[in-house]
Amino acid sequence: MPTCDEKTLGRVLARALVRSRADGPGDLPGLVEEAVRGLGGTGARLFLADVQQRHLVPLPEPSGADPGEPLDIESTLAGRAYRLRRTQFSAGPSSVAWFPLVDGIERIGVLRVSLPRPVPDAVIRWEALATVVALLVVSKGAFSDVIVRTTRDRPMSLQAELLWAFLPPRTIGTRDVTSSAVVEPAYEVGGDAFDHSVAGGRLHLSVFDAMGHDLASGGASSVALAACRSTRRAGGDLAAIAQTIDRTLCRWIPDRLLTAVVADLDAATGELAWINCGHPTPLLIRGRHVVAEALQRRAELPLGLGFHEHGQQPVHHLRLQPGDRLLVYTDGVTDARSATGETFGEERLTDTLVRHMAGGEPAPEALRQLIHALLAHQDHRLRDDATIALVEWHPDGRGE
Repeated sequence: MPTCDEKTLGRVLARALVRSRADGPGDLPGLVEEAVRGLGGTGARLFLADVQQRHLVPLPEPSGADPGEPLDIESTLAGRAYRLRRTQFSAGPSSVAWFPLVDGIERIGVLRVSLPRPVPDAVIRWEALATVVALLVVSKGAFSDVIVRTTRDRPMSLQAELLWAFLPPRTIGTRDVTSSAVVEPAYEVGGDAFDHSVAGGRLHLSVFDAMGHDLASGGASSVALAACRSTRRAGGDLAAIAQTIDRTLCRWIPDRLLTAVVADLDAATGELAWINCGHPTPLLIRGRHVVAEALQRRAELPLGLGFHEHGQQPVHHLRLQPGDRLLVYTDGVTDARSATGETFGEERLTDTLVRHMAGGEPAPEALRQLIHALLAHQDHRLRDDATIALVEWHPDGRGE
């Protein structure tokens, strides 16, 4: 028989879900507050991660009351809950708990719950509520300027707005494979883009870098994303994806070239297939080291020249080992220069990533730290787009 607590939880979650159908995005704080009080809490607040994952910003209350200050992700207990995706408690006369808001394995923000007393034995009840809240934020955010504005601290350029409308969640995955990606400069990105998806036991990853840094560059990358998805969803293979992008760019944006890596990973066997069209060579990280030249192949031409329309791009293959990581990046990462002219470089890129992951940080957090190190290296003024994607194959189920 279900316990009283289980019955209460079921009733509270059911009421929240039913109410959410008619509530708008601005009503979420009130809906969450009601659910928290129904479970015995004394207060609640929703915080969402900003675009650059530096702060957790409170979602405005419908009353228009002052929402309060953002919380720093690096130095606060709330930030620790977000970074590690683990519930955190603060001690005191009345307990405050911070529950990570996660959609699948994509981090969204945190839920702060005020409790009359510590309830470690009831954590799973509150985490169930946090899971439902995360799903509601995602569903409402698809059509909500309220939620979008909360996660931004300044306007985006037109080309950045175009690209962000096409980009998938930063992190996706299953028990066997995880893919995570970051893009900077978030508010002015012009030609970089990424795509990843999981279907039929396979992970697809694409990383694009269009020539230039203007609206046409954003348009070229957006067209590449659309052509990639259209071909993939129609059953086309990697060669067909490259040909479709090449043909589409030649026809509709003929003065723009685009480098790309498009790849598929069989999550059951670890078989990696990829095509490289003029892009920096991806890196294979095994343990704490880069496997030298593991993915080095003959250089191919970028997309948009029409070359691939008349001959198939060669598809390369490699069998990964459990625990291997595939790192794909654009040249804006390694070419980023400090004030003294020192490039960020491939060695610094891999060393920074490996160091953070060796410390037990999950892939999304390691990438967040890496992109912030890159921004600091260039004094937070990137001169080119920088995109980094990391795929982990963990068939033992010990991934995200």
